[in-house]
Amino acid sequence: MKKLLFVWCTVLLSVSFFMFAPSNHASAEEDGQGKLVYVIPIVDEVERGLEAFVKRTTSEAVEANADHVIFEINTPGGRVDAAENIGEILQDLEIETSSFITVRALSAGSYIALNTDNIFMKPQTSMGASGVITGDGNAADKKAQSAWLASMRGAAASKDRDPLYAEAMANEQIDLPEYGAPVGEFLTLDANNAVEVGYAEAIVSHRTELLHELSLSGAEVVETSPTVAEGIARFLTHPVVVPILLSLASIGIIVELYSPGFGIPGSIGIASLIFYFYGHMVAGLAGYETLLLLLLGIVLIILEIFTPGGILGFLGLGAIVGALFMSSDDVGHMAMSIAIALVASIIVAVVLFKTIGLEKGIFRKVILSDPTAAELGYVSTVNRNELIGREGVTATPLRTAGTAVFDNERLDVVSDGGFINADVPVKIIKVEGSRIVVSEIKR
Repeated sequence: MKKLLFVWCTVLLSVSFFMFAPSNHASAEEDGQGKLVYVIPIVDEVERGLEAFVKRTTSEAVEANADHVIFEINTPGGRVDAAENIGEILQDLEIETSSFITVRALSAGSYIALNTDNIFMKPQTSMGASGVITGDGNAADKKAQSAWLASMRGAAASKDRDPLYAEAMANEQIDLPEYGAPVGEFLTLDANNAVEVGYAEAIVSHRTELLHELSLSGAEVVETSPTVAEGIARFLTHPVVVPILLSLASIGIIVELYSPGFGIPGSIGIASLIFYFYGHMVAGLAGYETLLLLLLGIVLIILEIFTPGGILGFLGLGAIVGALFMSSDDVGHMAMSIAIALVASIIVAVVLFKTIGLEKGIFRKVILSDPTAAELGYVSTVNRNELIGREGVTATPLRTAGTAVFDNERLDVVSDGGFINADVPVKIIKVEGSRIVVSEIKR
């Protein structure tokens, strides 16, 4: 009896093991245990510094064999070119990607979200309003708008989403009043509408819930953040910061020209240029060839100070401007930034010239400032007052100027009135600097 009971217990335990073992394995798979998830934040303005950050972190995810990448998005938008480059990075990823909109994904932010495999949104969040706006707040030209519309439609279609809504986000002529976007308004989808039109998979309140929706609750999560250098680069490449840096650089150099020695203004000017190029190098916009061109321009301008002519100065200025354009992929914005810096430096130069003049700074090295008073021995001509009263004879006719001889000394003279023939006796009646006035002697 005991042996039979032992056999039945063994059988039951074996059956239980085989029944429950697959279930536990399935549960582990559903929880994502053993999987790796990278979380990459997309926050603030979309610009080239953010692009460099996304490129680095997605490369790290690939190298770490990550199973999923989540982009937590909260951005009002930004540069179209940076957004398109980020979209290309996402399209090339073989890892599954999800966007988690935590506050808003507007303009360029919506485009980034559309390039991911899944979109999840928190309640009260939104995505859309993706019209192309230039730096001065006006709508972009038709060519730029057409290209952007094509990009929006392509991003949606690449992930099996209806391109109509993506186009409506950037085209105010599409009529979608049921979603709050009649003609004349760009489409902005709230979380509920995004789920309704198939743009968002679900509404989740936090990352934990999102991981559960993705069956990744038990996965290892790696949170990424910008390095100090990337954070600085994002700030320094901001469209508003660029003209400020260039203005500080030009104003600092102008003020330094009026300051004795080398001090704070020049240091600020040089530091502004260094910050500008440092930020653009970290963001991948400027290379060493740009720095070499900048250094060449600075050297040429320094040489111009000691070499008169102006050619070296113009070449140096051209080299610096060329380096600025080489470090920017937005020619229009760079031209505007340089124009702002130029106007600011001209205003400062005029103010300093009127208040200080040219008696200080580097100008004192090239401008004669010593007095040339007569009492110090400086005279422009010898004033020969001792000639007054001397008599002589004209050597040439005076019409009214000519030459006369006084005690065997030939002098350039002028008559005090009309014409005087040669060989006529004359008398010096006035001396004014180098001007000797004679009068005919009547016999």
